Amino acid sequence: MSFTYNRTVRFENTDAAGVVFFANVLSICHEAYEESLEVSGINLQAFFGHSSLAFPIVHSSIDFMRPIFCGDKLLVVLTPQQLDTDKFEINYEIITADMIASKAVTRHVCIETGTRQKHRLPNQIRQWLDANIRETENKERRKSREFI
Repeated sequence: MSFTYNRTVRFENTDAAGVVFFANVLSICHEAYEESLEVSGINLQAFFGHSSLAFPIVHSSIDFMRPIFCGDKLLVVLTPQQLDTDKFEINYEIITADMIASKAVTRHVCIETGTRQKHRLPNQIRQWLDANIRETENKERRKSREFI
């Protein structure tokens, strides 16, 4: 599924030029990721703080198409996908005024917190990924029927 997250840009997110500071775009993406986990039933406190597993970001990238300003109403479209038994990636589109302002990617690896060794993705994350994949496929099918 492409999960959507609504967010208003705050003054604290901007830099001296009055646009959102580049690193804050990743922070906004992470907010959307957290919200999608919570909506799917994952306990965030246990997931991020009290688990024998962690999901560090091992790669991120952002492309900027237009500036984002204080007060802009953002729609963050998040689309996760499993890459391997221990990895997943999330693609983000940050939209304002019906235009894509930015695109981002974060890649996560599941590790055991004690050993820092890679670990198979747990069931709750695989279920979150599977639910997102099914919803995305259903949306694509609906879109293709609209064009026929």
